[in-house]
Amino acid sequence: MQFENVCIESLGHTLPESIVTSDEIENRLSPLYERLKLPTGRLQLMTGIAERRFWPSGTLISDISVSSCQSALQAADISPEQIGLLIHGSVCRDHLEPATACRVHHLLGLPADCMIYDVSNACLGVMNGMLQAANMIELGHIQAALVVGSESGRGLVEGTIQALNQDMNLTRKTIKQSIASLTIGSASCAVLLTHASLSQNKNRLTVATATANTRYHDLCQSLSDQAGGSMQPLMDTDSETLMLQGIETGRTTFARFLEISGWERDDISHTFCHQVGGTHRKLMLESVGMPEANDFSTFPFLGNTGSAALPITLAHAIEAERIEAGQKTALLGIGSGINCINMGVTWETSRSAGRQRDYFETAPDNT
Repeated sequence: MQFENVCIESLGHTLPESIVTSDEIENRLSPLYERLKLPTGRLQLMTGIAERRFWPSGTLISDISVSSCQSALQAADISPEQIGLLIHGSVCRDHLEPATACRVHHLLGLPADCMIYDVSNACLGVMNGMLQAANMIELGHIQAALVVGSESGRGLVEGTIQALNQDMNLTRKTIKQSIASLTIGSASCAVLLTHASLSQNKNRLTVATATANTRYHDLCQSLSDQAGGSMQPLMDTDSETLMLQGIETGRTTFARFLEISGWERDDISHTFCHQVGGTHRKLMLESVGMPEANDFSTFPFLGNTGSAALPITLAHAIEAERIEAGQKTALLGIGSGINCINMGVTWETSRSAGRQRDYFETAPDNT
């Protein structure tokens, strides 16, 4: 897919204030660690994740999404009346029914002729939404769209801790299926896309490729379908196989991305990958032949924030003034299933991020 008239006008983000370190999680897992004689520091060593953040218990996902969308709108010269599409693209949502996008639409005061719906595709939901919005903008159906994802990791992490401490049949081998669940954090990011004729920044989304490698749909599955702030799902994840097959899917998708875009690797100034952990980042970049020095990461201090992970990492880079006018960036998204989307953005200006807090000003530089 190629685009001539689609711009990423702004990004808005919201982050929780509560910080939970990997050391704290291991302390809460002391019954399990003592039973299996596990060394402390194992979680951070295996994942590269030092901390993650949680919303207060009972937080409505829609409230967080509204905050991020408002931040994106405030950063752009676009009014709510101009938004023709709203997509809520996260795994987490207020209810199974109605769509979380309904409450977000209402609280933002978007027009009645703005199309709204939820998109759920594991960690790829926001990028799926961006792709759908870009197609509608390119076709002239709408002039501007908001895509937002807000994820809450508290229920999954706390439910996993409880389950691991209570299961007396676990071994060092079988707990591996739950490690990925302990890496999850909370975050929210909204992306405002516009037609080039409305854009002040002219930061163009130019190309995208997508791959569905669904032969591996069973490598990461939740044990129930839940919604709401009190949900405590449990996940069963074959992390090693998922990583290997995900990286292979990413490699083949990136090869098509280069072919369709006409870009060379040296043309790409920065990459932004889905934020899983240190090993995944290293192997993914090696597989596509891109240097780690040009990649930007947030997983060490945010954990894996699902659908919000890649866009909020992009927002971090913009706020750190790492993207310069004229540079090209590659967004390398992936989600369990296995699905993969790559996008190319050519930047005319780096002024595209709407601040919700000044957190990124003091965050560590994780390039």
